[in-house]
Amino acid sequence: MKLSRLEKRPSLLILTLMLAPLLSHPRLSTADDGQTQDVDALLARIDALEKRLQELESRLPPRDGGTRTALSLPAVGAVESASARVIEEDLGSAVSGSERVVAAQDPRPARIDLGGALRYNLVHRDFVDASDGKRGESGFDIFRLNVDGEINDIIVSAEYRHYSFMQTLRYGWLGYEFADESQVQVGISQVPFGLLPYASHNAWFGVPFYTGLADHYDMGVKYVREDGPWSSQVAFYKNEPLNDATDPGRFSVDVLRDGEQQNEEANQFHARLAYTLGAGTGCETEVGSSAKVSELYNNVTDRRGEHWAGTVHLDSRCGRWNLQLQGVRYEYSPANPVGVSSDVMRVGAFAGTYDIASEADILVANVAYNFESPASFIDQLTCYNDYSRLYKGIDASVDSQINTLGCAIGSGPLFTYVDYILARNMAFFGSGSMGAGGEDKWRGRFNVNIGYYW
Repeated sequence: MKLSRLEKRPSLLILTLMLAPLLSHPRLSTADDGQTQDVDALLARIDALEKRLQELESRLPPRDGGTRTALSLPAVGAVESASARVIEEDLGSAVSGSERVVAAQDPRPARIDLGGALRYNLVHRDFVDASDGKRGESGFDIFRLNVDGEINDIIVSAEYRHYSFMQTLRYGWLGYEFADESQVQVGISQVPFGLLPYASHNAWFGVPFYTGLADHYDMGVKYVREDGPWSSQVAFYKNEPLNDATDPGRFSVDVLRDGEQQNEEANQFHARLAYTLGAGTGCETEVGSSAKVSELYNNVTDRRGEHWAGTVHLDSRCGRWNLQLQGVRYEYSPANPVGVSSDVMRVGAFAGTYDIASEADILVANVAYNFESPASFIDQLTCYNDYSRLYKGIDASVDSQINTLGCAIGSGPLFTYVDYILARNMAFFGSGSMGAGGEDKWRGRFNVNIGYYW
């Protein structure tokens, strides 16, 4: 068999080289007829093997979508290197202890933004003798840390707050945005109810906040959607954010278990629908309605009561003016044990608890004006008057009211609220009560809140 025949048939050449030691054996290198016949038979067997090999090669799919190629045997060193790489990759993806190393699946860079604030208060309270005698007080307000970003299409948003008397997570949720820009949020998110994001312009807020119906956060899942001028949100919240209704060290005002009042909210359903008139113009007005229903679990009776709330709102931003109007109705029907009044509900936040009327109406009327900058070092000057009132469903009770006149001043990273607050029968103002009893007297608080934001 000629060498040219072997060169044209690589597979035959491979087999010949593999059998070369056998062919060179003395018993096969002699020239007698019997041995020649043995060699011819061996070559015939090689031809048969080669045909079988070609048949097997023809059944292989093309490599990389091209023409079929002959089989090639990798060198021993290459096989060892490939094996080493497989072992190394396998070990690299193994779980070490309780930690998991995750390789990035998204070619886009991760985006995580850190922000926050450091704020202080200057205060004068005319209902506190020491504050009046010292001509005011000052102190640390909060240190705030914000985290916002996205990794592999998963959105994260959280805010941690540290006060001198407590520390808490205001909110913290994970989300996903769909192709139509609608979004789902899972975790501690803002409850979709009424004026958003705030039902006031000042640093002290108003009646809706202190009844748990504004700037409120709970634990659950929320869906948010924008369709042109339409805005819709639906949410289900399993419980309050801390899963501990006995702890008042929180930002949101929640129904809490304290003393003889042993109720807590569970299984809340929320829906909010709003429409913006004049969307995309210099005069936009959002009108909308919100509803909330939830269960009230009593830890003593092991029974569930009910709670519902509804609201309509208007938020007009026309030129430099902003007008906010809102009407709210809410009712609590707790499953209290015999002897415990159902006229009030125990709520709390900021490390304290107080009572609110179990049935009431709320009115909100806020107006603000954004002035042109009076100086080069002032970026924003917005002045406002925010008023809200709690109309209680308790006989012979005094309504709770709060009015705040003030301005918000922005200058680079500094943002300052200068407010004069007048309150009548409000929590945190003397002997004021948002439930039964209280006092029929206006109390004043002058408050300057200075913050550095980044």
